[in-house]
Amino acid sequence: MIKVKSAFRPFAPGDYPALAALRCAVEPEYPVTVEELQFHDANRDPKCRHARWVCENAGDIVASGGYGQETYVYHPRKFWLSLSVHPEHRRRGIGTRFYDHVLTELESFEPLSVGSSVRSDRSDSIAFLERRGFQEIMRAWESRLDVSTFDPSPYAGAQERVREQGIEIATFRELEADPERNRKLHDLEIALNEDVPAPDPVTPVPFEQFVAWLSSPNALPDGYFVAVDKGKYVGLSTLWIRQGSDDLETGLTGVRREYRRRGIALALKLRAIDYARAAGRRVIRTENNTGNRAMLSINERLGFVKQPPWLIMRKTLREESG
Repeated sequence: MIKVKSAFRPFAPGDYPALAALRCAVEPEYPVTVEELQFHDANRDPKCRHARWVCENAGDIVASGGYGQETYVYHPRKFWLSLSVHPEHRRRGIGTRFYDHVLTELESFEPLSVGSSVRSDRSDSIAFLERRGFQEIMRAWESRLDVSTFDPSPYAGAQERVREQGIEIATFRELEADPERNRKLHDLEIALNEDVPAPDPVTPVPFEQFVAWLSSPNALPDGYFVAVDKGKYVGLSTLWIRQGSDDLETGLTGVRREYRRRGIALALKLRAIDYARAAGRRVIRTENNTGNRAMLSINERLGFVKQPPWLIMRKTLREESG
């Protein structure tokens, strides 16, 4: 058995290649690169606390873990747990020691809760969390569309009908001439996120944080689609890349409340599919809360196939006073 305590140490900048390799070994369907990890760490919301540790065995990093906070559901005393153990080094007590270490480090903040996400087919990981008092509070379907087999004929005229309403669909790059583009997009995302199911009350992402994400190595300026009504941004659907995969990831898709039920969301999704086909990308992935019936219906209609859902699990550490 590895002597885990002596192998613990804080994460260091030189660990990024090993961390990326570890993440890919743990979740091969969701590969990550050094550049992506570095960008994410460098562009965290300053108010969100974060710490990471690694575990070494014979000079190799075999596990990593830590805590963090999310800017879009920020609460100063609520945290998220991350824990990755290489498949070849499991069942040796590493996960247990790591979990205990992270919870001990968190205690100085008097945390109210700690959360984690796990895919529903990861029975060992679910059992690990349940034994420690975690309970499911939410779940989200991941769905995937095989673009190569998509038949657009049932949707002929859908994009034209939106255009006939005076609404144009433009890309992030095409909107470059609008000096207020980023501000308008930020305002739009804040409005749309108010209706996206979340495990806690949604908190607006700071403008500086939002702009930083627009320059992510995963951003696609020509795959970021915005519905525009006479200069007003009324809906969007965004595609992002994973550097380690040929699949495209859907970010946020939504339409302002007063513009719904006019076919705009469907038109935006169709533009995204057109982009993926033209770019030679075979698969588009998306994720929706199981209670988001409106968006799930559109995806089901388009032929997205559900994958095992992701479970959001939480452990309450102390009750919130007041």
